[in-house]
Amino acid sequence: MTLTERRPAPAPPVAPHRARGLAGSALLGLVVPVLFVLAWQVLATSGEFSPSQLPTPGAVLAALAELLRRGELWLHIAISTQRVLAGFAFGAGAGLVLGGIVGLSRPARALLAPSIQAVRAVPSLAWVPLLLLWLGIGETPKITLVAIGAFFPVYTTVSAALAHVDRHLVEVGHAYGRTGVRLFLQIQLPAIAPGALAGLRLGLAQGWLFLVAAELIASSIGLGFLLIDSQNTGRTDILLLAIVLLAVLGKVTDGLLGLAERRLLRRWT
Repeated sequence: MTLTERRPAPAPPVAPHRARGLAGSALLGLVVPVLFVLAWQVLATSGEFSPSQLPTPGAVLAALAELLRRGELWLHIAISTQRVLAGFAFGAGAGLVLGGIVGLSRPARALLAPSIQAVRAVPSLAWVPLLLLWLGIGETPKITLVAIGAFFPVYTTVSAALAHVDRHLVEVGHAYGRTGVRLFLQIQLPAIAPGALAGLRLGLAQGWLFLVAAELIASSIGLGFLLIDSQNTGRTDILLLAIVLLAVLGKVTDGLLGLAERRLLRRWT
């Protein structure tokens, strides 16, 4: 075989390098939590705080074991997660629809955007008495409040992204006969995909933030109720456990949505 007939050597596989990179990133991401726990342990045992003010990480783990033995923890987690996911689905859906209308239509933007931005400034706790008055004390007001929290980040990112889509892309779409729904699905939607997916992740995070306020509405179960009840009973260990669980669940759900985001972006971009 001559030199000109030789085939080029196959490229080295990239999967191991990528796997090592992901493992390194994961380990690097654990640095701050580990340092935080160490600092927590030092502060809790320094004598500056009493055990009722700042329990040690070991005391919080003991509270976790206690709730697991009593069979309560999984129910609190399941109910709170259910409320967040249901509220996020309604709020994000409304945000996508209304954000699309405002982003695509200048008259709709002039009519609706100022009022929506004004309502956005209302604090989460301000909605609680109104929702109690209108919707009672069942699950509906809790899910509605989470939906309100999830709505605004999604609406804002989608409407802003659509309003700033590159006009040259739209002109190219028109040149190839794309109009209406086809133009939106094939040109505008892929163009706004990164911003819209980031808005969905922000909406999910905001839904978890609004959960505690939602579970102030006559709740007897859920992580928000567990947090408030532990405050009233002086169980700071359970209070801190509820905070840690909210952070972990928020991170897990955000990570799952992040995986979906990466797959969709690989498809559309």
